Amino acid sequence: MNPLLDTAGLPKFADIRPEHVTPAIGELLANANDALDRATSDAVAADYDALSTVLDVATERLGRAWGAVSHLNAVADTPALRAAYTENLPKVTEFHTRMGADERLFAKYQAVQAGPGAARLSAARRKALTNALRDFVLSGAELRGAAKQRFAELQDAQAEAAQSFSEHVLDATDRFAYFATEAELDGVPDDVKSAARAAAQAEDRSSFKITLHFPSYFPVLQYGRNRALRETLYRAHVTRASELGDPAHDNSTLMRELLAMRQEEAQLLGFASYAEVSLVPKMATSVQQVRAFLVDLARRARAGAERDLAELREFARTELALDDLQAWDLAFVSERLKEQRYAFSDQEVKQYFTEPKVLDGLFRIIETLFEVTIRPDEAQVWHPSVRFYRIERASAGAVDGARTLVGQFYLDLYARPGKRPGAWMDEVRGRWARPDGRLQTPVANLVCNFAAPVEVDGKLRPALLTHDDVTTLFHEFGHGLHHLLTQVEDIGVAGISGVEWDAVELPSQFMENFCWEWDVLKHLSAHVDSGEPLPRELFERMLAAKNFHSGLATVRQVEFALTDMRLHAEPGCEADIQRVADEVRREVAVVPAPPFNRFLHSFSHIFAGGYSAGYYSYKWAEVLSADAWSAFEESAHNGSVLNVETGRRYRQSVLEVGGSRSAMDSFKAFRGREPSIDALLRHQGLLAASATSASAANVP
Repeated sequence: MNPLLDTAGLPKFADIRPEHVTPAIGELLANANDALDRATSDAVAADYDALSTVLDVATERLGRAWGAVSHLNAVADTPALRAAYTENLPKVTEFHTRMGADERLFAKYQAVQAGPGAARLSAARRKALTNALRDFVLSGAELRGAAKQRFAELQDAQAEAAQSFSEHVLDATDRFAYFATEAELDGVPDDVKSAARAAAQAEDRSSFKITLHFPSYFPVLQYGRNRALRETLYRAHVTRASELGDPAHDNSTLMRELLAMRQEEAQLLGFASYAEVSLVPKMATSVQQVRAFLVDLARRARAGAERDLAELREFARTELALDDLQAWDLAFVSERLKEQRYAFSDQEVKQYFTEPKVLDGLFRIIETLFEVTIRPDEAQVWHPSVRFYRIERASAGAVDGARTLVGQFYLDLYARPGKRPGAWMDEVRGRWARPDGRLQTPVANLVCNFAAPVEVDGKLRPALLTHDDVTTLFHEFGHGLHHLLTQVEDIGVAGISGVEWDAVELPSQFMENFCWEWDVLKHLSAHVDSGEPLPRELFERMLAAKNFHSGLATVRQVEFALTDMRLHAEPGCEADIQRVADEVRREVAVVPAPPFNRFLHSFSHIFAGGYSAGYYSYKWAEVLSADAWSAFEESAHNGSVLNVETGRRYRQSVLEVGGSRSAMDSFKAFRGREPSIDALLRHQGLLAASATSASAANVP
């Protein structure tokens, strides 16, 4: 049997081959089309359950199969799989575009809302129905004739362009390599050099292979004393997929086309810009509100950012004999300054965070705070290093220790060729009370790109994580918990489904706070050689350095968010994308970027990752997450923030309700009030620089 057609259980990742894709997707699309025809016919009443029984079953099956293909394309790319994915992407996109714009189906759902049964729908179903009607409008269901046809063409073209953009970034990343001598790697940590030597030896080279994968190139920028090598790697990284690199991977044309197509889509829907379309399902109400929020945040952070840069330049000049501080020097100089000021380095801290110990500590936090159990489970995986787990909780009223399955997740931690850079969570399937009466439990993919374990003196050492890596892991688990712990059983609003995009980062950024708690870190750290936990005095130095250059970090994120918003809010800017980026840099940034910097050409978040006109969400949701974390600080006891009662309120008010109500209602249910920006400014050491609180119009 074609493994992609078997959606009764977990995906058969080990059995899926490129040749399975086209036959399976063809059959599932045919079934989905038949279901759409039936759902829009007189044979199916305008009834929520009747429509779900016919249509949701077929489309969910298609979605799970296509999700497995898309996931493999991201984590195990091969030429054959990419070809199969590319061949079928237009077909899948065309179906979803056509279904989303089907005026017959739109009318059926309008009839459900207007019918006598609407009042009897649960709150979750009413929210799902409201979302569906909104999405029909945004999908062109009210368009007719040539406008409707053009809208569909734009959806297909955008999907293909976004996929090509992502492929160019992956290929440009994978195909760069610098084979360094040992002398060129002076100052680079031993574990990084060991991994580089192993990579070179795999190609029968006696040197050290440095790539553009983060665990390989960034430690060289951070620790490498060879300035010429730092410049080489920095230049290669920021010119990836641009006109300054291999023409075959140049994203310039795709960027212009994507922006132009999004603007045309907006005009067809009656909006002035794509940014306005993007904001319809979000918490933010207007482009002006988002811009005001970002500009205000930049203003508050600017004084700190300017101080950060001034001290870097002074330190570089007086301590490192660097009179002309350049972009490729920043990580190196910053690390040296941090070592001098706080007497520790990221490399020193890294020795205490072995991946097994960190995972064990993370699991214990989740188990304690959210009253669940995590244990290993069995499933087919796509790479030998991938692991699989199940989450359980005590069965209601059980006296014999019986436990109920809550959800399951795959964990793919290490960087490798053929795997998309970055870290993310995506769903395998959602929680759903299926029409046949079965309860489907959620399953998630949790993906990172950490350095893999390396062999030292003939012995395999566990993977070592930087503190930033630990924070990333907690972040992705926050997304995972949002998806996995939901108790909503309507698939359209269960877990992260239906959550406003600018609030979806709340649970992920919330989890990052644990990485700065002594009572937490002492239980998830153990020195790779001695087994000793992280020393308290080293933690105190880390804590003192927590907001080291937070001003620079804040204005950098604001720069990206404002650039994204302007590109999608100003029609015609696709003609000169770099001009917009340069203008925003002059307005917000304090660190000059070299003229060859082409970061936007690999900015997959906004061109291929769903954050178009939405990158501001990271800072917006940080306000929510910082304020939510304050509740745990307020209920801390004996130095521990692991307050089970507060964790239960957070789980029940935010995680379990998913998208079944507005994010603001969930936040207020947990905190008892609307959010304030003060917690964020305090956590980032910026509150003192702010004379007044942000106005209510400028905060989520």
